[in-house]
Amino acid sequence: VCLLLACLTALALAACGAQKPQEVALFAMDTYMTLSAYGDNAGEALTAASQEINRLEATLSRTIDTSDISRLNAGEAVSVQQETRELLLRALALADETGGTFDVTVAPLVTLWGITSDAPHVPTQEEIDALLPLVGGSHVHMDTEVTLDEGCAVDLGGIAKGYASGQVAHILRAYDISSAVVSLGGNVYVCGSKPDGTPWNVGIQDPAASGYAAMVALTDCFAVTSGGYQRYFEAEDGTVYQHILDPRTGRPADSDLLSVTVISDDGTAADAYSTALYVMGEQEAVSFWRAHGGFDLILITADGRLLYSPSILA
Repeated sequence: VCLLLACLTALALAACGAQKPQEVALFAMDTYMTLSAYGDNAGEALTAASQEINRLEATLSRTIDTSDISRLNAGEAVSVQQETRELLLRALALADETGGTFDVTVAPLVTLWGITSDAPHVPTQEEIDALLPLVGGSHVHMDTEVTLDEGCAVDLGGIAKGYASGQVAHILRAYDISSAVVSLGGNVYVCGSKPDGTPWNVGIQDPAASGYAAMVALTDCFAVTSGGYQRYFEAEDGTVYQHILDPRTGRPADSDLLSVTVISDDGTAADAYSTALYVMGEQEAVSFWRAHGGFDLILITADGRLLYSPSILA
């Protein structure tokens, strides 16, 4: 649980005066999630939000046989739900935007390495080279039905929690919730401000030590952290392989970053960007932020520097 919650933790929930939040915890999408909300409708809102997360997992997971994604990966021509189609289209667009550093078609290589499975494996270069031609959005065909080229597969794990956090945000607003904090693993959404009107304080864990490397005051936005320190395995020769793969090489990303945090009003994009920018490394990540804008960025480098976009201090 500590590893799963290491990315971002919303703090000071108990320091909001006499008012107490309603709270829900669940395990979904392969991570531990916590949701807290204030207000008369908080209990109903959190129940609806939890049900939505479970519904999305049943639709988007590649490990649940009946999901849209599992059926697609099984080689079927699938009439997927409109929601799944739109998310796949968004994922393909984000892959193009990030130059392939985020790519949901990396799934065959994720399976090959099995880094987050019970049986991780260090493949040979020949095994990797055999699967690399299967990576790329051109293998996904969005006609009346959705199909994949033979041998290809998609994994929405790098975008699903960001999308889910956005759906939870819609639900909270529908229930007139103006003060809430949601942590879906490394994906945090803060709704409004604390009941006392002050921003939420969100801590960004120091990947190289216990405690936090930074604290940021946030209101009504999404904050997503990606980093190789979260999930990894150590091979027999002592080599550590972290779980974020570079779709361009088929190997764990060789990044000079320890973590990337993206703060945005778009949870889906923030999820994809955090992964992509980690794969890019410091210089390319900064260049991407300068070229695209529209979000804030916090980088923790392998040599111990903390870099952030200037508006974070505004």
